[in-house]
Amino acid sequence: MLNSALLSSQSFLFNELLNNWSRYGINKEKGYSYESMNHDWTSNNVGRVRLLTQCRQLYTFSHACQIKNTPEWQAMLTPLFDFITSHYYIDERWIFSLNDDLSIKDTQSDAYALAFILLSFSHYYRATKDDRALSYMKKTHLFLLEKMQAQSGGFYESYPVDSTQIRRQNPHMHLLEGYVAAFETTQDKDYKEAIQSLLSLALEHFYHKDTKTLREFFSTDWSLDAKTGHQVEPGHHFEWVWLLYQANKILPNSDYTDLAQNLWRVAARHGLAENGGIYNQIDGNTYQPLDQEKRIWPITEYLKAITVMPIGKEEKIDRLEKAINYAQQHYFLPNGRWNEYLNEDNTPKDFPLPGTSSYHIFLGLTEVIAWAKSYNGFQDSF
Repeated sequence: MLNSALLSSQSFLFNELLNNWSRYGINKEKGYSYESMNHDWTSNNVGRVRLLTQCRQLYTFSHACQIKNTPEWQAMLTPLFDFITSHYYIDERWIFSLNDDLSIKDTQSDAYALAFILLSFSHYYRATKDDRALSYMKKTHLFLLEKMQAQSGGFYESYPVDSTQIRRQNPHMHLLEGYVAAFETTQDKDYKEAIQSLLSLALEHFYHKDTKTLREFFSTDWSLDAKTGHQVEPGHHFEWVWLLYQANKILPNSDYTDLAQNLWRVAARHGLAENGGIYNQIDGNTYQPLDQEKRIWPITEYLKAITVMPIGKEEKIDRLEKAINYAQQHYFLPNGRWNEYLNEDNTPKDFPLPGTSSYHIFLGLTEVIAWAKSYNGFQDSF
């Protein structure tokens, strides 16, 4: 039953979603990805074209090419990489966004987006062996250290630095993801040191020991933000679970796996809605739902977390089957489209297709497929 669900999910992902995004979501003349698509696969102009979106598309197609040799996708990679480096790397740093006409819009350097430079360029290098990617990754790392590192630990949200800005765990989570990919690609000890620093930050500041929750918003000294410090996102719990197990392969330490298991227990107990799906947000102090809508990405992170958690195979398969069936019933749509948001009662909200979401869908499904190949005799369709 799980393998059957995975075959149809794999077909949805590779034959429909990625094929249609490569056909309609990439500007063939200039090489870049549109920021957002309508459900009829026409471009949905939103007034900006972010570096983040370009990097997530470069990551997704670079990783996809490592799984399935698709010449049309391979041919997209270098033009997309070249667009990123020629349009967003200005005066020795990355800018945030362009206007719809590709003129410069926002010149801030964003820590969250820089995380995806590291991730996407790591996979682009693996797919193409283009040495330029390694050079840009090192420049990005040095920029983070020299311009965006905070004395209190971690990194500021953006450059130029606003030291009064609310600080978030989320960019640091994705920086951990980017540095893990960078180290796996290069074995560079500088990236390993960054991984160690980010893991220490999570244990020391993001993790709220009394409630065993991962908090989102902080003041400059890492005390909880007075207005939003209670907010917890179950999807980020699951995302950290998977990342902590990836990082633990590089820097084995039971503190990291203990943290992962605590985050799993809270999110699995309080983040799953009775009628299926994952709440967007819960209260970290009471564990009650704060936002009962269900965006697509938390359930893809739940899928990834299931694959790494040390639970019995029977429970793993049961959880994977239920989550994939829920995703197929409520999120995945014909022709490679998806519902980005569901209401509390699982009815879909009218919303276009963000260029950032296929990264979540791709990684969630491919992690389950990889697990099923290793442990459940799954035969893919490639």
